[in-house]
Amino acid sequence: MFDDRPAFGVRVHALGGVTVAEIAGELDIFAVGRIVARLDSLVQVRCPDLILDLRPVTFLDCAGLSLMCRLRNRVLERDGRLRLVIADPRFLRLLRMVRLDDAFEVLEDLTPAIAGAAGASGPAAGGGGDALG
Repeated sequence: MFDDRPAFGVRVHALGGVTVAEIAGELDIFAVGRIVARLDSLVQVRCPDLILDLRPVTFLDCAGLSLMCRLRNRVLERDGRLRLVIADPRFLRLLRMVRLDDAFEVLEDLTPAIAGAAGASGPAAGGGGDALG
């Protein structure tokens, strides 16, 4: 039987002043069309501090790259900060190939990015977060 459930998802949680959006599955044109509004809403505040955790992403195409650039531009317009957590060497190589490796602050792990916020605010604010997808 054909499984037509989306092969992607987004979980968002806040830790101190940092918003973490964990994207899972395939980040392709179909997924981007479904999650772009949700991610745009995360950067509507002044000085947003957004982390895209891409470790659970299994596939990334030009639509996913375009989404990341869109978010970067919106964050910079609002004097904010965008970081990407990427562990897959294929995605790092892709960023280099399209010459976007210098456009993003890339981390291998989420822990250092949120360590300061966790120490300042205690347990994660906002509970278990919400999910889409």
